[in-house]
Amino acid sequence: MRDRARGCLLGLAIGDAMGAPAENLTADEIRARWGPVTGFLTDRPSGTDDTEYAAFSALLLLSHGAALTSDDVADAWITHLAGRDSGFSGAGFSELGTIENLRAGLRPPASGRHLHSWSDGLAMRAAVHGVYAAGDPALAARLAAVDGAVSHSGEGVHAGVAVAAAVAVAMTGRASAAEVAAAALDAVPADSWTARSLRSALVHAGDVPALLDAVVVRAYPWTDLAPEAVALAFGAFLAADGEFAAAVTGAVSMGRDADTTAAIAGALAGALGGLGAVPADWQDQIGPVTGRCLGEVVAGLHPLDLADRLAAHLGAAT
Repeated sequence: MRDRARGCLLGLAIGDAMGAPAENLTADEIRARWGPVTGFLTDRPSGTDDTEYAAFSALLLLSHGAALTSDDVADAWITHLAGRDSGFSGAGFSELGTIENLRAGLRPPASGRHLHSWSDGLAMRAAVHGVYAAGDPALAARLAAVDGAVSHSGEGVHAGVAVAAAVAVAMTGRASAAEVAAAALDAVPADSWTARSLRSALVHAGDVPALLDAVVVRAYPWTDLAPEAVALAFGAFLAADGEFAAAVTGAVSMGRDADTTAAIAGALAGALGGLGAVPADWQDQIGPVTGRCLGEVVAGLHPLDLADRLAAHLGAAT
């Protein structure tokens, strides 16, 4: 279990860092600039807010466990994030909207109701809930929804719930890639936009043009739509049959919100295959969180250390 927790959180950080240079680009633009994606796109890879918010959510789970409430999450956002004077470098629209709502005195779920409540900001951090609730997708889904109520609503929450439930199943080490994806679909309303996008990923995995045509909302000016992001991440994961390197590079190659889609694909594949499935030279590229976005509350934390702490909880629980 410790090995899969490590694979999951380091996989998330690797996908985030590998996808960051390709964020908001199209598949054609990525191919023209780098050719086939086979690894990191820069000699100095660095994570973004995806890794930092995942670390922040992991700290909340370590502090509150399964008793975590949305008020606990809101209080932590107010204490550590809303009071910052230095801004939020690299933060997404959903996080900025949440900060504005919290500063105005709104509490969850009202704090998660803003113009970007359907963003992938919860989906990018929800893998930690799956690690904490390994083998219990219902608990993972509940914890993700509790966390997400502070910053998201509707489809933004559904997408995070899907990731958390899938990781919880992957963490058992007994599921196939298809069963992991099925757990994501089972966790969300069947008539939701997220569910429709996930079904497209199941149908079109391995056919990138068809998947992009099926799920990308090209008229929307941003690439962080949660149903789109989870569909691309699961499409890459399924096309690779859960194999780590192919899942992450496949997600990066599709572009759009590439740091988030690759982070989700990396978390899924890392949980399924464990740390041993992650190329050693890729592991060496990931260091402690810089805190560039969230500051000192997460600065210096390493994904492997957080994974060990979450896995220690699992050992104590059993």
